Amino acid sequence: MGNKPTIAFSHLGCEKNRIDTEHMLGLLLEAGYQVDSNEELAEYVIVNTCSFIEAARVESVRTLVELAQEHKKIVITGCMAQHFQQELLEELPEAVAVVGTGDYNKIVEVIERAEAGERVQQVSPQPTYIADETTPRYRTTSEGVAYLRIAEGCNYSCAFCIIPHLRGKQRSRTIESIVSEAQQLAAEGVQELILISQITTNYGVDIYGKPKLAQLLRALGQVDIPWIRMHYAYPTGLTPAVIAAIDETPNVLPYLDLPLQHSHPDILRAMNRPWQGRVNDQIIDQIKAALPDAVLRTTFIVGFPGETEQHFEHLLEFVGRHEFDHVGVFTFSAEEGTAAHSLPNQLPQEVMAARRDALMKVQQPISLKKNRRS
Repeated sequence: MGNKPTIAFSHLGCEKNRIDTEHMLGLLLEAGYQVDSNEELAEYVIVNTCSFIEAARVESVRTLVELAQEHKKIVITGCMAQHFQQELLEELPEAVAVVGTGDYNKIVEVIERAEAGERVQQVSPQPTYIADETTPRYRTTSEGVAYLRIAEGCNYSCAFCIIPHLRGKQRSRTIESIVSEAQQLAAEGVQELILISQITTNYGVDIYGKPKLAQLLRALGQVDIPWIRMHYAYPTGLTPAVIAAIDETPNVLPYLDLPLQHSHPDILRAMNRPWQGRVNDQIIDQIKAALPDAVLRTTFIVGFPGETEQHFEHLLEFVGRHEFDHVGVFTFSAEEGTAAHSLPNQLPQEVMAARRDALMKVQQPISLKKNRRS
């Protein structure tokens, strides 16, 4: 066999996607491929794409077109490859392969097949794979910080979200597997570990028959890493047991990323999150009572179909009253393949943008006050 081609990566999207990139890097390096950060020097460029909302797709397409104009051999991976595999192959002659979200572990084989002249379509219709502590990984974060994926996929059917289609059903790793990887990361000098999945508070339901996040946090408390924090904590999963585990495990930070999406029960019901409207206030109050130093961040969607001025005023009051440390606001994006795509009473873009700006105007002085105090 001749010299192996040089490969570069273009990483787009979320931190869950970043972990996929890191595993592909690890697998290729283990197989003896040279990976270069300079796309100009590479024969192949692997573009790990995002397809969660329209803005992310626009960025992914722009990157692909720019590389095509440079006549690079392009391997398209990630959510866009999972979602639009056929269209990408038809529209981009320079694409030598598309690789789905459940197939990135086959990246070495994909490159070998492409080198042999095949145009590769490696996309499982229902992703089931999840990497574990035995899968090679080359981290792209700073030396002291690492993301640790505890589960992949989602069993919920939120009306605005296409993630279950792109990432498959929930599949959790065992506590032993997660702790083993955390120990490996500690040995590499990691000081801060960030736990991620689609819904972190649902960890373990699929393999243990019930959520096991509290037990996982206590097990990770035995690992020599000073700081551990969670992202994507679905509010209804923050049970007293989970809150107690956070409080009683010294290296687990009282830092919670709560994707609330809205405050009004009518909108949450339309989003297919009907139970959340009854418990939002209660859970936030419980967290603040049990964890007085808790840092709370959240995200909201404004302009969901049917959102009235009264619904939006409810959200403004909710944000002003609870004083979150950080708030991210997205305007509704009608994603094809979701229940919300064809809902009536879609709002004009200018109304959604105005509501986003108004909500951020409420939050900005709150964040300023919190940052000054800290």
